[in-house]
Amino acid sequence: MNTLLYLSIILITGLLFGKLAKAFKLPNVTGYIVGGILVVPVIGLFGIHIIPEEGIEELKIISQIALGFIAFAIGTEFKLDYFKKVGTQPIIIAIFESLLAILVVFGLLTLFGELGIIKDFDFSFALVLSAIAAATAPAATIMVIKQYKAKGDVTENLLSVVAIDDATAIIFFGIFAAIAQAIGNTGGETSLGLSIAKPFLEILSSLGVGFVAGLILHYGIKWFTGRGNRISLVLAMIFLVASMSMVFKQLFGEFEFSPLLACMMMGAVFTNMAKEDAFDIVMYLVDRINPPIFILFFVLSGMELNLSVLTTVGLIGIIYIVGRVIGKVLGARLGAEISKAPENVKKYIGWGLVPQAGVAIGLTIVAESIVPHYAPQIKAVILAATFIYELFGPLITKTSLKAAGEIAADK
Repeated sequence: MNTLLYLSIILITGLLFGKLAKAFKLPNVTGYIVGGILVVPVIGLFGIHIIPEEGIEELKIISQIALGFIAFAIGTEFKLDYFKKVGTQPIIIAIFESLLAILVVFGLLTLFGELGIIKDFDFSFALVLSAIAAATAPAATIMVIKQYKAKGDVTENLLSVVAIDDATAIIFFGIFAAIAQAIGNTGGETSLGLSIAKPFLEILSSLGVGFVAGLILHYGIKWFTGRGNRISLVLAMIFLVASMSMVFKQLFGEFEFSPLLACMMMGAVFTNMAKEDAFDIVMYLVDRINPPIFILFFVLSGMELNLSVLTTVGLIGIIYIVGRVIGKVLGARLGAEISKAPENVKKYIGWGLVPQAGVAIGLTIVAESIVPHYAPQIKAVILAATFIYELFGPLITKTSLKAAGEIAADK
């Protein structure tokens, strides 16, 4: 009963704050997040503690479901015809924006450490924290693109880059974390080679599961012809793939599984195998389901953000937050230059990569096991960065796409 009440409060909050955001010409997602931040304390002013901490915990399954839908939607943009046209351009951009984000943050932390401005500077800590900077959250970016119906070279590349970024972030984190582990001699007897190979194995297993799920979805859609049956099958497959991380954890212990990558691969396989009419029907139905799920996801994200962490991050947090944005923008620009992308893509794509959330928080848990002494500091920095990026990232994405001429000037 309580869960139903929580869901209704969250949906109403999202609808009201989404409307308010529109009035100020802000992206809906910004309104949802602000609503999530404010709803509990505002209701609390009247002495009503209607959504306790455990209530928010109960609803975390919504986040898993929403990320599954977001990843599936991104995967459906991975049409082979598009990649034949643009070649390796999005891959090159994704590699450079991920790598430069790490290197800029690491370089700044090392510089301030060597100058003695950061006290008790630790090389392993700097490596691990910097490695998390590679991750980008696709959810907010996708929401902005859908809300404003953005179209053009920047939008097309951005959709591909935020999807590929999940893989590049995991790979680079695995490499840099393994080096930090070797330097600090922490994390047990795992060899450097195995530590570096692990993220590649995790990515391959996630893509493998997604590929099989995509095949099942394709042939299932051919068998189930009714609209209701088809959308039920899509829901079942997204739920199944999103839950596989728990299955992998039970079977393989520390071996991680990325539901995001798996759902993306499922969407990619489906979009390239399905007949156009079947694909259009399924995506029409999915698009009808998405809005309430996305509202729940972003309001919940806002509710989980803790304002108090902003006061604890200090200089290291500021370096991370600013350095990551500089690295993303410069790296995306460099990747676009190397891959000979259109001028608009060179100028604006980096600004669409600012949001950071789910994957980064997941990597934080791994980071804490590598440098346990710095676990509270890493957690505080990433949570504070998530707060800033999720609040301002959608607006930055909207502004960059508008400047690129891919969102109407009056929106």
